[in-house]
Amino acid sequence: MLALVLVPQFRGWRLSRGGRLHGPAVAERLAHSEVAIWHWTAEMVIMSEVVTIVGSRRYRKCWTDRGVLRMGIELKTEEEIDKMRVAGRVVHRVLAHCRRLCRPGITTRQIDREAESLIVAEGARGLFKNYPTYRPGEGFPSNLCISINDCVVHGIADDTMVQEGDIVGIDCGVEYDGWCGDSATTVLVGNVQQEVRHLCAATLHVLDLAIENIRPGRKWSQIARLMQGYAECAGLSVVRDFVGHGIGRQMHEAPKVPNFVGKDLLKHDILLREGMVLAIEPMCNLGGKEVVTEADGWTVRTADGKASAHYEHTVAVTADGSDVLTDGR
Repeated sequence: MLALVLVPQFRGWRLSRGGRLHGPAVAERLAHSEVAIWHWTAEMVIMSEVVTIVGSRRYRKCWTDRGVLRMGIELKTEEEIDKMRVAGRVVHRVLAHCRRLCRPGITTRQIDREAESLIVAEGARGLFKNYPTYRPGEGFPSNLCISINDCVVHGIADDTMVQEGDIVGIDCGVEYDGWCGDSATTVLVGNVQQEVRHLCAATLHVLDLAIENIRPGRKWSQIARLMQGYAECAGLSVVRDFVGHGIGRQMHEAPKVPNFVGKDLLKHDILLREGMVLAIEPMCNLGGKEVVTEADGWTVRTADGKASAHYEHTVAVTADGSDVLTDGR
C-alpha cells in the first residue's frame, strides 16, 4: 500500500569497521527520520557495536553483519506468519472481488465501497482509509488505492468511470486479529493496447522474479538487481520515488524494500533472514521513471503521462526460500 516514499535515512553517517555508527546527533536524527518515514515514536539507544531501537515497538533482531546494517527488523515466528496469512486471505478475496467488478462504466468509488463492505464482512479493518493518523476526516480518503493508466500509486476513489482499454491498479491492505496483509494487482479492462499489456506482464514477472529468488543469506541488492535488470531489458523504467516495506503488526515496518539498486541500498543493504516478512511491490512505467504528485498530496502520476503498472505481495522469508502470504492459500 501507500508505497513508502524513499527518503535517505542515514545520510552523513558512516559505519566503522567495528560496527559503530558515527555522525552528529545520531539519536535525534534517526528518531526524527523514523517518525517521518514510519510514523512511529521510538527512543534510540546507541550501543558500542549495534544500534537498538526501544520504545513503542518491540524488536527481536538488530545487528551489523559484514557492513550490512540491520535496524529494527522484526523477525516473525511460524505462528505469527500463519496469522499474517489469514489477513492475506482477506486481502486476496477483496482484490478478487474488485477484479470482477472492474468493467467499463463502474466508478472507482463504487469499487471502493464494495471493498469496504467486504472488509467489514470479513471481520477485518482496512489499513488505508484515514492513514496515517486513522482519525476521521484525516489522511488518505479511500479504502483502496485505485490508480488508472498513468496513475502510478495512491489513486483516490471518486466518480471516475472505468473505460474500455484502461488498466486499473488496485491496492488493498487490511489488519485481521492484529496482523497485516498488503497486496496489489493491475486489472486490464477489455481491449488494452499491446504495449500496455507488455508493461503489465513484465511488471508482474518482476514481482515473480523477486519471490523466486529470495533465500536466507542473500542480500536484497541481489534481488533488486534482478528486478531492475529485467524491467529495463523489457524497455520499462522502474519508479525510484516509492518502494516496498516490511510488514507485520504494522503496515509499514522496517526495512524499506526498493525495486532497484541505488547508492543507499548498496551502503545499507538488507541481509535476508528467515522470519522476515516483506511487502514487495514493483512499480514500472512505460516511459520514464519520473513521477509527479498531484495537489491532493496523494495521487502520483507518471511525469510523461505514459502508463504505469503496480503489483504487490506480502512475502515471508522461509528456511529454503519464500512463502507468499497474499495468494489466497
